[in-house]
Amino acid sequence: MLVGFETSDDAGVYLLDDKLALVQTVDFFTPIVDDPRTFGEIAAANSLSDVYAMGGRPISSLSLVGFPEKGNPGILAEILQGGLAKMMEAKCTVIGGHSVRNEDVLFGYAVTGVVNPKRVWKNVGARAGDALLFTKPLGTGVISTAIKSDKAHAESVSAAIRSMTTLNRSAAEALREIESQTEWQNAIHAVTDVTGFGLLGHAREMALGNPEKGIESVSFEIDHQAFAYLPGAFEAAKEGHLPGGLKNNREFVGDCSEFTATVPTEYRDLLFDPQTSGGLLISVSAASAADVLGALERHGTAARIVGSVHEKRSPLIHVR
Repeated sequence: MLVGFETSDDAGVYLLDDKLALVQTVDFFTPIVDDPRTFGEIAAANSLSDVYAMGGRPISSLSLVGFPEKGNPGILAEILQGGLAKMMEAKCTVIGGHSVRNEDVLFGYAVTGVVNPKRVWKNVGARAGDALLFTKPLGTGVISTAIKSDKAHAESVSAAIRSMTTLNRSAAEALREIESQTEWQNAIHAVTDVTGFGLLGHAREMALGNPEKGIESVSFEIDHQAFAYLPGAFEAAKEGHLPGGLKNNREFVGDCSEFTATVPTEYRDLLFDPQTSGGLLISVSAASAADVLGALERHGTAARIVGSVHEKRSPLIHVR
């Protein structure tokens, strides 16, 4: 086992031989949008994301379904079709699955990928002096909550769906392109996808490192104005459409993060907002940051530099 529980990483990695390792992950959840096919696409993209965050290439998947006994089978068919379409886009074969009767609809996948064991990305390894990059806009959690209350604007819903159904494949391919260059082959130090723990929750895991394995803790300086936010996300937060997970994240991360007084409450909420199929948070050497951004742009990913890495200090994360 190359990667297991010890670093709260995105997926497990198991060594097969000196050139090949398996990447394994599983994820499923209840619907966050009204359209069944779109829900299937989002669930698939979300499940695939962990493989991309580890540097892997997804190859096969198993669907996981919970569906009411008296539910409309046509709705289930659309969910499955949406998931299959996204898996096909990822060139990941659906080889089976399992379904159970359940009061609530649940859907997701167990995904298996492959990776070069010498090129596994972990969510620890950020180094003082690194630049922090992020690849998607924030705000899917508050907008999804607004959808449930029928308070989300059409533009916000469309933008959130577009973000959640976008695979992190292109971003991962861009990082691989950078690694192929002799000058930057060791420039990517840590990668994670931002999902349920929100930006600051996943940043905390990245900053903590793994001292027992010789990966020291670091501190992050984050600029809340550097992020892209989904249209309507600020308004949804201001109107109080805060998911339960956001409040949990705030309690979980609160002791190791601080905000300057100039950061508005709504932006603080958005940095704690649980994301679905969120972007990649990447720690790279500062010298390589411009080249990494260029590669991401060439692959169709509009990433931004959102912060920097420093020697460990208190608090662990400072947001300005």
